[in-house]
Amino acid sequence: MSIYDTIGGETTVATVVDELYRRLLDDPALTGYFDGVDMDQLARHQRAFITAALGGPGPYTGRAMSVAHTGLNITDEAFDRVAEHLIAILREQRVDEETLGQIGGSLAPLRPEVVTA
Repeated sequence: MSIYDTIGGETTVATVVDELYRRLLDDPALTGYFDGVDMDQLARHQRAFITAALGGPGPYTGRAMSVAHTGLNITDEAFDRVAEHLIAILREQRVDEETLGQIGGSLAPLRPEVVTA
C-alpha cells in the first residue's frame, strides 16, 4: 500500500492542501510569497504533486521544483515553516508518526530545489 493510500487518498490530500494554503496565507512570515498567485491553480498543482510524490495515481506533469521556485527567494526558514504547518495538519488528520517520517523523507530532498535565497 502506498503512503497516498495509507493517509486516505484523494480526500485527505485535498483536505491537507486546502488547509495548508489557508494557514500559509494566514502566516505573516509566509503570506508574501503568495502575492499575485492564482491560489486555485497552485492548489491544483500541489494536489497533483503530493499525490504523485506519495505514490498515488497519475504522474505529476507540472514544472520541476527548481523551475517553479526560481526567483521566489524562499529561505530555509520559510521552507521549515511550511514543513511545520504540513506536519501539524497531517497529525490533525491522524497520520501516524511512521508515515509522517516517510513523508518527511520524501520531501526533505526537495529543499535545495525550493530554497532559492
